[in-house]
Amino acid sequence: MNIDSIRNGVVIDHITAGRGMRLYELLGLGELDVSVALIKNAVSRKMGKKDIIKIDAALPLNIDLIGYVDPGATVNIIRDGQLVEKKELHLPEILRGVIRCKNPRCISSTEQELEQVFKLTDREKKVYRCIYCETKAN
Repeated sequence: MNIDSIRNGVVIDHITAGRGMRLYELLGLGELDVSVALIKNAVSRKMGKKDIIKIDAALPLNIDLIGYVDPGATVNIIRDGQLVEKKELHLPEILRGVIRCKNPRCISSTEQELEQVFKLTDREKKVYRCIYCETKAN
């Protein structure tokens, strides 16, 4: 299989095998009018198998969302065919606008213009809680 390199854009690499499609959907990459490649189950010496997403455009991405879905992923910024920046991701301490509170009585559920904000409360178990009502996220 041959996937062309990109001149200017973003490569999300080291995605845990099977999580690439979820990231593709959550980032809304299907609506973009640019070339996007999703490579599933690519061979990796370090991981065995991995997913990769290549976006042939320089655009802002929600790094917190990517870190939440797969904290082991990396985001590579490509300009003029060269790697200019490599971001190693981790679980974000605060998630804004990524997940929604499932508590119907939470103020963030009743006040539509209020931003959904979650705080990481247990890094080992990847537990986030709503900052308004303390409800645990899924």
